[in-house]
Amino acid sequence: MVSLVKLGAVLCALGPAVLLSASRPEDPGTPTSSVDPIAGPAALVKNSRVMVLGIDGLDPDVLKEVIERYPEKVPNFRKLVDEGGIHDLQTSCPPQSPVAWSNFITGRNPGGHGIYDFIHRDPTTRGLIPGNVKSEHGSEMGLWGEWKFPIGGSSDSNRTGESFWVTLAKNGVSADIWRMPANFPVEPADGLSFPGMMTPALDSAYGSYTIYTTDPPVDTVKSGGKYVQVRNNNGKIFTKIDGPPNAYKKGDPQASAELLVYVDEDNGAAAIEVGGKVIVVEPGEWTDFVPVSFDFFPGMMANLPSGKMGGIVRFYLRSITPEFELYASPVNIDPAAPAMPVSEPVAASADVVDAIGYYYTQGMAEEVNALKDNAIDDLEFMQQTKLVYEQRVRMMDYAIDRYMEKDGGLFFFYFSTVDLNCHMMWRFHDEVHPQHSQIEQLAEEDSSSWSGREGSTWKDVVYDLYIMMDPVLGQLRERVGEDETIMVMSDHGFAPWRRKFSLNRWLYDEGYLVLKDGEGPELPRDDPNYKQVMISQIELPNGEWIEGPVDWSKTRAYGVGFNGLYLNLVGRELDNEGTTADESGIVKPGAEADALLAEIKAKLEALRDTNGEKVVQVADLASDVYRGERMAEAPDIQVGYNAGYGNSDASSTGRIPNLVLSDNDGGTFNGNHLMAPEVVPGILLTNGQVREGSHALEDLTIEILKQYGVEPGEGQDGHPVLK
Repeated sequence: MVSLVKLGAVLCALGPAVLLSASRPEDPGTPTSSVDPIAGPAALVKNSRVMVLGIDGLDPDVLKEVIERYPEKVPNFRKLVDEGGIHDLQTSCPPQSPVAWSNFITGRNPGGHGIYDFIHRDPTTRGLIPGNVKSEHGSEMGLWGEWKFPIGGSSDSNRTGESFWVTLAKNGVSADIWRMPANFPVEPADGLSFPGMMTPALDSAYGSYTIYTTDPPVDTVKSGGKYVQVRNNNGKIFTKIDGPPNAYKKGDPQASAELLVYVDEDNGAAAIEVGGKVIVVEPGEWTDFVPVSFDFFPGMMANLPSGKMGGIVRFYLRSITPEFELYASPVNIDPAAPAMPVSEPVAASADVVDAIGYYYTQGMAEEVNALKDNAIDDLEFMQQTKLVYEQRVRMMDYAIDRYMEKDGGLFFFYFSTVDLNCHMMWRFHDEVHPQHSQIEQLAEEDSSSWSGREGSTWKDVVYDLYIMMDPVLGQLRERVGEDETIMVMSDHGFAPWRRKFSLNRWLYDEGYLVLKDGEGPELPRDDPNYKQVMISQIELPNGEWIEGPVDWSKTRAYGVGFNGLYLNLVGRELDNEGTTADESGIVKPGAEADALLAEIKAKLEALRDTNGEKVVQVADLASDVYRGERMAEAPDIQVGYNAGYGNSDASSTGRIPNLVLSDNDGGTFNGNHLMAPEVVPGILLTNGQVREGSHALEDLTIEILKQYGVEPGEGQDGHPVLK
């Protein structure tokens, strides 16, 4: 079974090439940068303060609604809007977070930085590869018994183009960059640099939760985690925590650590013992993070001196009786002793631990996977996301302390709260969403203990998420000063996702994607003969290949990624020499390809749902929307869906589902932004005066450089935003 989690395993290249010492780095004192600044603008300009608050998914129309409905609850947003207004900020094409934030980071469009989707495709196998990193497998040397020694390998960033904080450093300008998405591996600044979204967990790229239970479901392996059956032996439960793959053992098995739970049914509590520590917890309680150590290799190794790798885990006790059920978070990289850097300078992450305690280093900390799988419920999810939010608030307070010790420079801080909660909770807010009827009663229940707003219900959750961000803005302005330049920005907005469109099934029905004789798309899930139908070829552990059901000698187009459509192009789509069939492309570049793209574009944009609603707002040709030296890697069409629509998870991951269109009835996001850019613009709020006209993410990059007297670099063709 192929899933986004298995795709994530590709991203998590935790080989020794990227491992650091598992002991705490030596504290260097005041953080310094490994970037050598050169002579730059005047000291007055270099020392000016500019603050950028990045709030992922903040939508301009929703913010207007919140200000209108609850003006007394958002005084800081109202004040900033009064000073500079609410401005749409043109998002990326497509409006996916790694794409959009890469636009902002580099001041370039995807044709220049090379990130087109969460998911890219292998042009030989048509299989899934990560969009944000390029992994190169190393070799290995056999040792005695079960041991081996891995050699080489890397997982470098796939993004090209210089990050704006690196440009600032070269011009003598300090910058503190906190939790920047797509900043992994971490790029240093003349200051502090921390990664955010797309930072892997220690166990996998997106992190894999575990539910320990005495009564597991029949299917224990879920898309985002797994259930582990345990037995209560006279009040004791012996089990283990799975960690990262052990590259030092043949077969790369997952390393593990012992986990012991003492269950006290009489007192309604449990004691969790892991890593030499014991934590007592009652049902309904979350623990703090606990360090956990995984044995990797006996003896001393150059890049793993202790033979161990450390991570951190937190637990949530769901129940003791009648069945025991314990949630364990993904194993996060331990910021106090990072197995790979989660800050620059490396020791800075440990400094944060000293100041605020352990924190999530995993890029997408909000537990969306467990909620998608119904491993936790909506209220448990909201408890966990509130913990993440409160942790980020403490982190920002510490970050401001560090920033105010300096004479000036740029300050950037990122919050994921609005985005990931809206992905999962939009159905509470949206009465016509197909999933709303499932939670209609809960939507009317009181949520004031979570929101802190008297009279609130879960139906108001989207509005309350925006209200939660208001004191964050107020804290920043109060601490740094009202007169300093501030910008609040988002990478995209938000919209409902009510109907799933399956691009690959549509391409099959239209004759562009052709299957071999005897093969067909997927059957309904409840059919006893159901199986997943993949377009990719699959390599078996013995090196042999499953060729797959697609007839590549007749297929002209296919889809991989949330928005991407590729032609089966001669010279670009290649033959897999491991199979007997010839998978080479058949569509000739030039006039033939252009005509085919025009045909597909017209059909997609003319597509209507059964109610007459437009499904695809615009099918953007790469040649129309991209520029730069990496255009050859782009999907030929980026399918921009209308509000309410999006490519199904199945089709996005290279499957050919049963239906072209179906209700979004669960198991995935219910609010979304993977649509046409014009449907989900981002936002810009500032106390400066915004120039007339349209402004995009990459223009904001140029404005930041301009604030410090730095000229745009090669490939940056944006314009300043403020007068």
